[in-house]
Amino acid sequence: MSKNEIKVGLVQQQNSSDLEKNLETLKKNITDCADKGAELVVLQELHNTLYFCQTEDVNLFDLAEKIPGPSTKFYSKLAKKLGIVLVTSLFEKRASGIYHNTAVVFEKDGSIAGKYRKMHIPDDPGFYEKFYFTPGDLGFQPIQTSIGKLGVLVCWDQWYPEAARLMAMAGAELLIYPTAIGWDPRDDQDEKDRQLNAWVTIQRSHAVANGVPVISVNRVGHEPDPSNISEGIQFWGNSFATGPQGELIAIGSNENNENLVIPINMTRSEDVRRIWPFFRDRRIEDYTNITRRFLED
Repeated sequence: MSKNEIKVGLVQQQNSSDLEKNLETLKKNITDCADKGAELVVLQELHNTLYFCQTEDVNLFDLAEKIPGPSTKFYSKLAKKLGIVLVTSLFEKRASGIYHNTAVVFEKDGSIAGKYRKMHIPDDPGFYEKFYFTPGDLGFQPIQTSIGKLGVLVCWDQWYPEAARLMAMAGAELLIYPTAIGWDPRDDQDEKDRQLNAWVTIQRSHAVANGVPVISVNRVGHEPDPSNISEGIQFWGNSFATGPQGELIAIGSNENNENLVIPINMTRSEDVRRIWPFFRDRRIEDYTNITRRFLED
């Protein structure tokens, strides 16, 4: 492996309703990635539990915890033992009535390098996140680690070019998206293909537009709707990594638990930005309307 490369582990797994079993599986998969040489390991969104946002249930706020708290203690110990940078995704209880969808990054020594609170919060059938999560207030700030500046965003954030751009403008060397997205099982195959292709395409476009690699880690497997109103969500996996020109380096299956360990060149962005100087040619004086909701006639 080149000195300019790091190995990154992407953990794609199906979860159960058994928290301890999920944690044990995560520990096993994280360790597997580290054993294969990964210096950075990225987990999927809200990886400790089932995706609980399919329904609105006040009792599910009991799943949230303080940061630092039990989960950060668990992952801190694991990161230190394995000597890895670890990107996690937790349900944070900030205060009574204030909860966040929060990514926490651990340094190789087990310390918390930083955190990011999900900024864009969806509210769609099966994805009732506005009921649970207060929008983030930490801004789009990369997290400095021993392997570089990580631009960590979360799931619904991945559809917004503004978020990727601001992270890149702040110096992010790698964009990372812990994710929980899937199909409505009632959709036909054409619709499923359109959704999946759109999801991959938008994130590859962030790599191209900003000249940085992108890592996206999604959960997999079917999770039933506790209310029995719908047929649940079939999480589509397809965790992937791209280089700074949007080239696919690796992509997972849409149905299997798997750990992808792949090399990422952390210096090629410099070469790419020299031939495609998008940042140089931005007409920032003419972009003032971007902060408006919509431009009426």
